[in-house]
Amino acid sequence: MAMTLRTDPEFEAALAFLAQHDGGSKQEVVRRAVLERAARLGHHDRVAALSTEAKSRWAETLDRLGTV
Repeated sequence: MAMTLRTDPEFEAALAFLAQHDGGSKQEVVRRAVLERAARLGHHDRVAALSTEAKSRWAETLDRLGTV
């Protein structure tokens, strides 16, 4: 699927630098950045959900430990 990405000179220079550094294309740099960001956000959301679940499950124990 084709997409147009508007850039400014600063972004274009950074993109060219990363592409040259990684030995890939500018398209691959953008693709990798988006996929890595999505993976990090997904991980953050899963950790937050599991933390909420654990706090609920262990609320009584955590409360008792906090009052010792």
